[in-house]
Amino acid sequence: MAVGKCLLFLLPLVVLLLPSGHAAVSLKIGFYNTSCPSAESIVRAAVASAVAANPGIAAGLIRLHFHDCFVRGCDASVLLNSTNGTAERDSPPNASLRGFEVINAAKTQLESTCPNTVSCADILAFAARDGAALVGNISYQVPSGRRDGLVSNSTEALLNLPPPTSNISDLLTFFSNKNLTERDMVILSGAHSIGVAHCASFTDRLYNSSSPTGVDPTLDAAYAARLRAVCPNNTAPTDPTTVNMDTITPNVLDINYYVGLNRNLGLFTSDHALLTSNTSLQIVNNSLKNATKWAQLFAQAMVKMGKIQPITGKNGQIRKNCALLNPASIELVPEEEGSQVAAS
Repeated sequence: MAVGKCLLFLLPLVVLLLPSGHAAVSLKIGFYNTSCPSAESIVRAAVASAVAANPGIAAGLIRLHFHDCFVRGCDASVLLNSTNGTAERDSPPNASLRGFEVINAAKTQLESTCPNTVSCADILAFAARDGAALVGNISYQVPSGRRDGLVSNSTEALLNLPPPTSNISDLLTFFSNKNLTERDMVILSGAHSIGVAHCASFTDRLYNSSSPTGVDPTLDAAYAARLRAVCPNNTAPTDPTTVNMDTITPNVLDINYYVGLNRNLGLFTSDHALLTSNTSLQIVNNSLKNATKWAQLFAQAMVKMGKIQPITGKNGQIRKNCALLNPASIELVPEEEGSQVAAS
């Protein structure tokens, strides 16, 4: 099959094939201890300020990190703007992402303090950790040393991000493709104990079931009635109406997500799917029995997710602006793999 070419703005005066994304150099804790000792504290302060104004932004930051890592690895490609609407953030699964302004605020301060040093990919990983600490008292050390990617493609987001309509088989495939286990999947799904969802992501469960009422019979009837009152049938994907993912403690990252699952209060089809496999159901029940253990496993799974195909060493770049590639640089890549993205 013939492969077309398109131009991307990348490293100065260099023409090369895009690296695979696998790390040639390992990530490590304290990567910036010498080059930018205040890096993590600067990110932490930016996140704390944002969460104080809006606790829900913590969920947004965790989701940003997840959506970044599942497409091309943890390379901050989700943050890039495009000139033609074909970057990852333009893709339908990413239309409701939030928290970009927090990353930008941290990056602005870091560029003032330590120019050309701290990658946007690492800022995302730090910010997700800090969000979890603020709303769930879950803290952990983040190995860093990621560099920023050079390509962002909306189609790849569609292919790599599990949709809310996923069944258990689909979910296992999406996660195993990223070398994450079934346990990782169930534990990371606990992040749905915070944040909100737009109506269009779950109205199929309210109106399109084969049951006489149209309501998915695996959804609690009273809960479905409340959701129907907020989200009418055929709600447009662009409708701004949202509901809390967790009805019990919607602003706290905790095990009440699993409590809700066992009460048939899981919002997405993919949430209920965790009850349809003996293995995942056992992990749900184990999480309910020991909140401390779940928090430890959540931290471990976040670190593991943050190691998905990082760009390290001299590959990629350290963006000066997380939404833009650094200027005066060009690379040739296959058309199927890249899209035009903006340079500063």
